[in-house]
Amino acid sequence: MSVRSLCLAILTFGDATGYEIRKESTEGRFSYFDDASFGSIYPALARLESEGLVTVREEPQAGKPARKVYSITEEGRVEFVRSLCEPPGPDTYKSPFLLIALNAGQLPPEIVRRAIDRRKAQAEAELKLLMDGEKDENCPHPGSRWTREFGIGCMNFTIAYLNEHGDELIRIAEEAAEPIPAAAE
Repeated sequence: MSVRSLCLAILTFGDATGYEIRKESTEGRFSYFDDASFGSIYPALARLESEGLVTVREEPQAGKPARKVYSITEEGRVEFVRSLCEPPGPDTYKSPFLLIALNAGQLPPEIVRRAIDRRKAQAEAELKLLMDGEKDENCPHPGSRWTREFGIGCMNFTIAYLNEHGDELIRIAEEAAEPIPAAAE
């Protein structure tokens, strides 16, 4: 999925400012679908506007510059659906935790244990966020519930796997425990 499609997807849920689109794409319910930086969203919105796929209106604010609010057009909806009909690329998964796991045999056990605890806490926080999202009864998109439940399943699996197999990773670190060399000064 491109940043362009991500912007259109967010706008299918309702009008939004560039800031709101960035927040949804980096921290909100759309953060699961693709990476979108602040610097990529505004150029994408400008292109979408020039192509007639979104409109923008300025809303005055007291003591501040007017805010730009974007709306998807009918042509934008058609383009968005068309983009979803293309075969999706493979899902991407990047995990700093897995880099630690891969190298557990080179790390002290306490570092591995701390990484497991941190990853578990992150998964539990993500699970809570997803579970709290179940209270959003007003969402008009029928796929939202299924997508949220998929995320809940993934987080539950992550937590269960770490609970059941985390000790194996710590044992790898214990068996190969060698002091970490001091950094050169």
